[in-house]
Amino acid sequence: MNETVLRQLAKLPTLTVGQLRERWRTLYGTEPPGSYKGQYLIRRLAWRIQELAYGGLSDNTRTTLTQVADEDAAAARRPSSRKREQNLPVAGTRLVRDWNGERHEVLVARDGFDLRGRRYRSLSAVAKAITGAHRSGPAFFGLKQPLGEKV
Repeated sequence: MNETVLRQLAKLPTLTVGQLRERWRTLYGTEPPGSYKGQYLIRRLAWRIQELAYGGLSDNTRTTLTQVADEDAAAARRPSSRKREQNLPVAGTRLVRDWNGERHEVLVARDGFDLRGRRYRSLSAVAKAITGAHRSGPAFFGLKQPLGEKV
């Protein structure tokens, strides 16, 4: 299999479902699920081709995804005492902001926000931890306009 990744990916849409299933057996070493349609097989095969060529998800990414999924499952089982603000992104979203020459990444969790391993209840608390002053968290991270600013 000396074809380039791009050539392999470009060829996938031209294959019949039978050929896609055969390609699945070659790449995954298992029988393809019987219910998969052509488009879904193409997407999964494209992922696998790239995964084999360039490597899969990093351990850090896998850990983050597992953590988000676990939090999501746990939160779904318990009733929420606070209504999630309409403007905030869903759990698993990563917010990035450069402040005073330093990059700050915040992971949105179902019940708060993670900044450098510490959990905060609100995005405004995160903004205060970064800047040292009270600020609107959604405005600080560009999710809404600051008060008094017109479009």
